[in-house]
Amino acid sequence: MNKEYFSHETAVVDEGAQIGSGTKIWHFSHVMNSAKIGKNCILGQNVFVGNRVILQNNVKVQNNVSVFEGVICEDDVFLGPSMVFTNVINPRSAIERKTEFKPTLVKKGTTIGANATIICGTTLGEYCMVGAGAVVTKDVKAFALVTGVPAKQTGWVSRSGEILGDDLICPKTEEKYWLETGELKLIEND
Repeated sequence: MNKEYFSHETAVVDEGAQIGSGTKIWHFSHVMNSAKIGKNCILGQNVFVGNRVILQNNVKVQNNVSVFEGVICEDDVFLGPSMVFTNVINPRSAIERKTEFKPTLVKKGTTIGANATIICGTTLGEYCMVGAGAVVTKDVKAFALVTGVPAKQTGWVSRSGEILGDDLICPKTEEKYWLETGELKLIEND
């Protein structure tokens, strides 16, 4: 079978999984049969992608990450090493709660740092950044920088991931932003 993606010989890709061209799946990873993975994604070592998970294009999943059913990652999302998703609020070993999975939406351009935990039922806004080790228990605004346990907003970041100063101008790209009713917006140049 001629496939348009790469999977290491130790990776397991179940029949039926949809995987886009240019995607790379590395050592000891497992993709379940109803997972959908877009183009040019990278799944590092020991990554698990559950049933009905959607990873859109150019998603980078670092080593030791499990993406459980109920998670959708839009384009250009970065999932740091050993970060954690949940899909049930109150798990118990002796009680099956598969009908109680809560969806998690990770919007375009989001970065989640190493060892962060994302509690299910949350939405992470476009281009937000979750600091390493943070525990996200509620929705995160677009472009917000959140850190700590529980995660709280500590600043704003640009599309390129630079922390914005009071002038709301990206120090790397010089893109300009403005605040409107507590939401950060990119000023589009004509």
